[in-house]
Amino acid sequence: MYIRAASNISPQNTFGNQLSLTELVEYTGDKLTCIEPDYKSLIDPKLIRRMSRIIKMGVASGMDCLQQAGVPVPDAIITGTAYGCLEDTNTFLSKMVQQNEEALAPTAFIQSTHNTISAQIALLLQCHNYNNTFVNGGASFENALLDAMMLLYDGEAGSVLVGGIDEITTNSHAILKRMGLYRRQPISNFELLNDPGKGTMAGEGSAFFLLSREVSGNDWAKIDGVSSFYKPRNRAEIQQHINTFLLTQHVDINEIDLLITGNNGDLKNDAIYEHLQMYDFADKPIISYKALCGEYPTSSAFALWLAAHEIKNGVCSFVSDSNQIPVKKILIYNHYQNIHHSLILLSAC
Repeated sequence: MYIRAASNISPQNTFGNQLSLTELVEYTGDKLTCIEPDYKSLIDPKLIRRMSRIIKMGVASGMDCLQQAGVPVPDAIITGTAYGCLEDTNTFLSKMVQQNEEALAPTAFIQSTHNTISAQIALLLQCHNYNNTFVNGGASFENALLDAMMLLYDGEAGSVLVGGIDEITTNSHAILKRMGLYRRQPISNFELLNDPGKGTMAGEGSAFFLLSREVSGNDWAKIDGVSSFYKPRNRAEIQQHINTFLLTQHVDINEIDLLITGNNGDLKNDAIYEHLQMYDFADKPIISYKALCGEYPTSSAFALWLAAHEIKNGVCSFVSDSNQIPVKKILIYNHYQNIHHSLILLSAC
């Protein structure tokens, strides 16, 4: 699969395809929230006022991705989201309680379903092609990618719009913090990985990719393979999955130029990554991307955008100029709460 175009709305200034180390945004607290663009250039202003925040982010990044690729209507639209449209869900349930289940406005209920974003993009494009949404927790985005891969390989689609989207709301953040997912004391995202402890910082984002089986002169990168596995018993099993994945892709570990991992500052979460970094990838440059976007189930979509961005640049932005090496092959390894683990391998076109 070739990444023809990509668009990313995140807590960093990523919308517009640029990521400058001199302009990284620092957050202090326990969450990172998206920097939203001016939606009026991408969405009809009359529609914007009826859209919740996550729908605006998803539709804007999806439409921007298509505009970059020069594709008016894709052959398929596939999204992955763990939480769906939480703000609309909360609005509908609150009104249901407040109004004793009487005279309820249907808009919030209609827009509360997980497939609202992919459906909204299809409606705006008048796209009647394949449309699917995966809701599989921390594996949602990876399953969307695998579905796109099968469509492309089977020749059922020539271009596929794939996205990963999740948001933070006041209520969802409070509930997850009560469950111990986030830090009790404020911390800077720049210091998160240097000061490990219990919990991490919440994040959110919307990243979309236009994928094609045919190579073009403007592709960002090539996705060689995607794999996910569920609740590994120990580190040895994780290492076995990684080795098997690289073997099936006919790639030696020494060919990997850059490793992107999902370290998030949580002691229990990061122990798995530290073992791999110490032994399997000891001599490799490593980027821990969650210091930029925070922790959320579909954060691997941000990691894919970052990897494609680095390959498109040709060198690693996070390594000093004196140590710059060409970046032609990147491996992404992420896990969400040690339940859903995933591997994505990218290479230069």
